[in-house]
Amino acid sequence: MGKQAGRMARRDRSVNRPAAACEMPHTSDAASPHPSDASNENAHMKTRIASALFAACLALAASCPSVIAGVEHVRVAPVGEYAKIDTRLAKDTIAALGRGPADARARAIADIRLHPENYAPPVFYALSRVLFDEGKQDDGAFWFYAGQIRARFDARRCADSSAGSAVAALNEQFGTPINQYMFKDLPKLEALIPRVVEWDRTTPHHYDQRWINLHGMNAMMTGLEGAANDTSPLSVPESQWDALAETNRIEYLKGFRQVMANLHQQK
Repeated sequence: MGKQAGRMARRDRSVNRPAAACEMPHTSDAASPHPSDASNENAHMKTRIASALFAACLALAASCPSVIAGVEHVRVAPVGEYAKIDTRLAKDTIAALGRGPADARARAIADIRLHPENYAPPVFYALSRVLFDEGKQDDGAFWFYAGQIRARFDARRCADSSAGSAVAALNEQFGTPINQYMFKDLPKLEALIPRVVEWDRTTPHHYDQRWINLHGMNAMMTGLEGAANDTSPLSVPESQWDALAETNRIEYLKGFRQVMANLHQQK
């Protein structure tokens, strides 16, 4: 199972190629340590949440879009259409999940559950980490895969193919503990992924899908060149979105089932 999961991670370096739903990303956060006392455990949880939510904030930082290359981030102030990308709700929600008081975090979680259509995928990734570290692993897993399938769709409808690097970055930052947990119970995982796909099919998209453009080379070059008058479209024509969304769901589920078939054969 470990070798198969590793191959799944390597296949998802570009969202333009079909990849399995549940890759096991490369990251040093491969396993949760086991602190000797409750104090150390709480400190470790807060550190993990802060680190993960900081990464999600970077994914939404309209004031400093980043292009991910290894471990380096190049940040350039957005100009023109990129400066109009609305990530305010997502950034505020991620901040509430990570740094806000308990009541603010509870309100944020409740609103995400009530109105998921309003939130960009990085919010779901951030929520997955918070829930997982609170001991709600199954709930956290749902939101991780919900964020993953939606992030892939946003990459598909983005006119800049290089922006898909954001999906791999989010998967690597948030995916390892959740994937390790879910791959220990394949029947549970096989029941969850179709439910996530159906949730995606029935949940509208009422957020600014262009958040992902802030990770692309076009955003960086436009900012570096100060090309505020560049009118190139940031997304593919909206008339294509429904078809792209369904293709995304079909390929997501197909890739997942292929991986499950391979894992069952190895047993």
